[in-house]
Amino acid sequence: MKLRVLGILSVLSVLLVLFGSTAILASVSRELTQELQIKRVTALNRFAQVALDAATAEESAGLQTEMDRYSELYGEGVLIRLRQGTLRSGGLSEERADVGEALARANLNLSDTTLAPLQPFGPASEVLSRSFGSASQVLGEVVLEVNVEAARQKLRERWLLVGLAAAAFAAMLLLAAARVTRWVLRPVHRLNSAVTEFEATGRTGQLPEDGPPELRELSRSFTTMARTVSNSLESQRQLIADTSHELRNPVGALRLRIDLLQLELRTARQQDAAAAVLAELEHVEGILEGVLRLAAAEHRASEYPARSPRDGSSGNSLGQAQAPIDPHPILQEEAERAGPAALRSGATILLHSPPEPAVHIAANPAELAQMVAELINNAIKYAPGAHISVGALRRGGAVTIEVSDDGPGLPADERAAATGRFWRSPRNRGIGGNGLGMTIVDKLASANSGRLELAEASPHGLVARLEFPPAEAGPDAAGSQADSND
Repeated sequence: MKLRVLGILSVLSVLLVLFGSTAILASVSRELTQELQIKRVTALNRFAQVALDAATAEESAGLQTEMDRYSELYGEGVLIRLRQGTLRSGGLSEERADVGEALARANLNLSDTTLAPLQPFGPASEVLSRSFGSASQVLGEVVLEVNVEAARQKLRERWLLVGLAAAAFAAMLLLAAARVTRWVLRPVHRLNSAVTEFEATGRTGQLPEDGPPELRELSRSFTTMARTVSNSLESQRQLIADTSHELRNPVGALRLRIDLLQLELRTARQQDAAAAVLAELEHVEGILEGVLRLAAAEHRASEYPARSPRDGSSGNSLGQAQAPIDPHPILQEEAERAGPAALRSGATILLHSPPEPAVHIAANPAELAQMVAELINNAIKYAPGAHISVGALRRGGAVTIEVSDDGPGLPADERAAATGRFWRSPRNRGIGGNGLGMTIVDKLASANSGRLELAEASPHGLVARLEFPPAEAGPDAAGSQADSND
């Protein structure tokens, strides 16, 4: 938009300068032409009068002297044709085509006393002509050569000055157009940034009210709308968190009652019915736990927003920059912790060696461990008997943590929907879960300047990638990581 607005203003500025400079240059040309014409027509009329006196007195010596003096002074030729002969000075001859044509027209009592408007370049001279004589008889013709080169040189100098002034004025107009464009579009850019922030976090700050009145009003309206929507979303998140937390007590009491009830049951049919009720209760407990974890992850993602690693920004955690950590020890710890569950499902976990040189990211160690654990547990749950690999590497300018398996995987449309709340693949309806795991991982990744990407493994399976911007390891990185793990 900036280029379009600036382009329009620039074109208008250039057209304004062109029209103005063209008008000035045309006026300068007319002024110089008129000045030269007045002087030369005056000289032409004087020669015509002197020639008439000479023709009447039949004495041309004085006329020739006058012509020679004029040619010597101005460097211009004069030709006068009398009945008794033709007088010439300055090398002007009737053999020149324009001189011969001027003599012919003057002989017909037609005067040429108008100069063509001066141009920067063209012929070095022009001719003026007129006849002289009585009212009823032409006694002779006068042709005066006009050297226009000096006037053209002055015109070129004026053109140069006007051109320089026009260039300077155009530069000033373009600079003013750029400033006006920035002034007009600054609220638009702020509004765009606010919309992007609001889309990512559900909240935005107060927009400054500057720029044109319409944009100031738009900023006020957007701020009011964003605050209303943000408060509504925050209320919804708080309601979900509070409701989930409050439901844990009655659910816990219900579990206790079911456990006591099972002690009183005697028949196998009664025990099976109680077991079914307990299984449903455990499912409810899993949903409540997942909702609480999701509410916490969404609060982290909205309270401390961070851009994706492709933006090249570093994230923050708990409102301040995290110390760079080496993710490999966390991967090793989570792989070891998931080992017994993998063994029960027939899966194997392969932990890749740490990359050389070591990679570091600015992330919360506890949240990174939670994300990795969720991805490994998902692979164990939905790809039983698969080979699961875990590792960290540099990829495309970012640090990538990969958890891949060679299980059945997910088609492209299901991978795109996998981070939605409570989404579960239709093929996995019989497997326990609440459909919140990938959503939590996605929110925690955003809160730590990262992003979650799901891709197809080769030849089959699923690859879950956590991408983070690289961070430089500081002297306190190892100590900070050890403290966080403790």
